[in-house]
Amino acid sequence: MAFLPFLTRQKEEKKSDEAGQQMYAVSPEEIYKTGELGLKDIISPAALEVSPSFLRLGEKFVRTIFFFSYPRYLHTNWFSPIINLDKIFDIAMFVHPVDTSIVLRELRRQVARVQSQIQTREEHGLVRDPIMDTAYRDLEEIRDKLQQAQEKLFNFGLYITVYADTEEELNKNEAQLRGMLEAKLVYIKPALFQQEDGFNSTLPLATDKLLIHTYLNSSPISSTFPFV
Repeated sequence: MAFLPFLTRQKEEKKSDEAGQQMYAVSPEEIYKTGELGLKDIISPAALEVSPSFLRLGEKFVRTIFFFSYPRYLHTNWFSPIINLDKIFDIAMFVHPVDTSIVLRELRRQVARVQSQIQTREEHGLVRDPIMDTAYRDLEEIRDKLQQAQEKLFNFGLYITVYADTEEELNKNEAQLRGMLEAKLVYIKPALFQQEDGFNSTLPLATDKLLIHTYLNSSPISSTFPFV
């Protein structure tokens, strides 16, 4: 009678071993698939190092630069000399629409403020200030165009990611860009401590992670596009 439980226990152990073997069985095809390279494996860099002023992407040095100041007027095709440079870089443009009614209310306050300052200067017998007169005319002009739907206002973000083989070459490329743009009264800065966000913003993902914008109306934004 004691021999039967022993046989039963052996059968149960044999069944559990067979179940375990079936559970962990892997076919040769599955082993081959695990060794295949995917698209991410092919395009991914060997390593990524994040620094405050640049990234090391494999063997390349990368720096993202943003535009933060523009002149009063931008002539057509002003950005083409930058695009035609014999350098490796990525450019991203983000155009975020702004509610016209909100802008008109803010412009109305700005016009009242500037007009009050001009009148105060006249009451004190001070000479005319060309800067304030120009600001007043510009504000009134943009108000008229927005009210008549001839123009629209946008938050415009423009970023450039520059590539180089060494950090010295990267600094040289940035200095060249800075010199060309400052000659047009356009000013740029590197995205310090935001290089990773800047690099992701210039990837073809349509995600603006830097969120560094300037208010521009339709005409100067259209002059930025090189398709003229």
